[in-house]
Order: sequence, then structure tokens, then C-alpha cells
Amino acid sequence: MRIEPLPGLRFLRHYVQMSEKMTWRPAPGWPDSPPGWVPPPGWQPPADWPPAPADWAFWVQEPRTPRAPVVLAELTDAGLARETRYVVFATFFTGLASAIIILATHIAANSPLVQVPTFTPHQPVLNVFLGLLSYLPVAAIVPLVLLLLVRTGQPPSSLGLTRMSLGDLGAGTGLALAALGLSFVSSLLLVPLENTKLLNSAAPLHVPAYYIIFGLSQSLITSVVEEVVVNGYLITRLDQLGWTPAAAFWTSMAVRASYHIYYGVAVVTLLPFGWLMTRSFQKHRKLSRPILAHFLYDSVLFAIAIFVHVKTHSPAH
Repeated sequence: MRIEPLPGLRFLRHYVQMSEKMTWRPAPGWPDSPPGWVPPPGWQPPADWPPAPADWAFWVQEPRTPRAPVVLAELTDAGLARETRYVVFATFFTGLASAIIILATHIAANSPLVQVPTFTPHQPVLNVFLGLLSYLPVAAIVPLVLLLLVRTGQPPSSLGLTRMSLGDLGAGTGLALAALGLSFVSSLLLVPLENTKLLNSAAPLHVPAYYIIFGLSQSLITSVVEEVVVNGYLITRLDQLGWTPAAAFWTSMAVRASYHIYYGVAVVTLLPFGWLMTRSFQKHRKLSRPILAHFLYDSVLFAIAIFVHVKTHSPAH
């Protein structure tokens, strides 16, 4: 007795087959069917055709032809330069625009520089959480630039993103200490400008001690993003484009300073820091060192602002 599928199930099977662009596949030993041929209702193979295997699938999915096939374009210097401009723009334009707005607001209305989030000031724990959440998107560019570098033959390991040795830990800590010392000395030159609108310094923070969680988290995210893009990506790409180390160095310094201009003239205290971070990567090709140094540098400045309540002219990046 032959059991026929229910009409609804037949319709469903037909719908699925049509939506998946199924095609008829004759069994072994059967003649090929014309393209697009569909067995009419009630069709049965002639008696002289060999029987189909028990597990034979008469309907198979038609090979899909993508509407946008992959075409590997030849890598040129012009294309690489265009990619570099796009990455730098996508990473730092928002920060640059925000820096200009903050500085302009400070000059026009003498508004203070705010270092911590103010989403829910009367609920500080929630405020810390929302602040961390709002800052996470900054890191979205990191996997993209690492992928772009991999496609041109520079995996993370070639940038020094590997397990740190004791020597790397020492070098990173030394860079941080040197940057803090040089930034402190350079900030002393700005004391005469302390009460002018030319200087937009970070005021002491009067917040609970657990705000250090926000400070450390922001320091970690910032250090990874800035050093991966400004050093790991930009310095590498400019070298591939034939720039001299000096030209690449000063371009990196200019990019790094651009999105920190909200500090006004205090941005000059960033120069020793940028010099040390960039030269370290150019010389050793170990990105882990400036990342560690950057993290320690920013963390110390956040800790001073939270626990010591001292105004600082040195930017926490």
C-alpha cells in the first residue's frame, strides 16, 4: 500500500524546494533530464530503467552563484595609502571632533574638563558601569586593523603582540616612568598659564575610590587602541609606503596629538610620551611594550586624580 503525503506537506515540500532552488537529479543509469525539467504529477520511471538506490536523493540544491563574486584586486601603493587614510579617519575623527568641541566650550564658557562619566551622578555604581559600557565601542577598530595587517603579511606576532618576557615588562615599566617624569617636568612650564583659558587641565576628582575600576578599564582600552593603531598599524603602513622613519615618526606624533587638543597648550606635555612610545616600537617592533607603558601611565594619572585629589596638567590619554 502506497501512502501519499498529505496535500499540505506536499505543498510545503514544493515550497522548500523552490525557495532553495532545488534541481532534479536522475538516478544512476537514467538518461540526463533537460535543464530545469520537473517530473510531472504522477510520473514514474519506465520499467526498463534500472531501479534507483534506496537512499538516492532525487532533489538536490542548485549550486548558488553569488551576486557579488570575490575578485582579488591587485595591491598597489595607492590602494594601501587610501586604506591608511580611511583607517586613521575612522579611528580618530570622532575623537578629534570631540576634542575641538571640548576646547571651544572651555574657551567660550570656561567649562571644566570632565574625566569621568556623568550619566547617573546620583547612582555612582551604575554610573561607573554605564561609563565602561559607553567607552567599549572605541575598541571596535582593533580587530579590523589587525585583520588588514594580516592580509598584507603582518600577523600580530610580527608586531610584538605575544606573551611578554621579563625584559618586555621591565622595558614597558621603564617607558612609563620616563614618560611620567618628563611629562611632570614639562607641566611645570605651564604653571604660569594655570588660570588662563589656554590651559584646560583636569581637575581633581571627588569620587568614591571604586571609580578606579573605571580609570583602569579606560586606561587598558585606550592603551590597546591607540598603540595598535598609531604605532602598530600607522607606522607599519607608512614604512610599507616608503616613508622615512623620521617622517613616519612625526606623522604619528601629529595624529596622536590631534585628538588630545582639548587640553589646550597642555598638549605639549604629550610630546615626551608620544616620543617614547613611537621610538620604542620603531626600534624594537614590540607593541606590547608601549601598550604596557601607556596603560601604566594613564593608570597612575587616574589614581592620582582619584586618591590624591591633585590637579594635573599631564593628559591621561
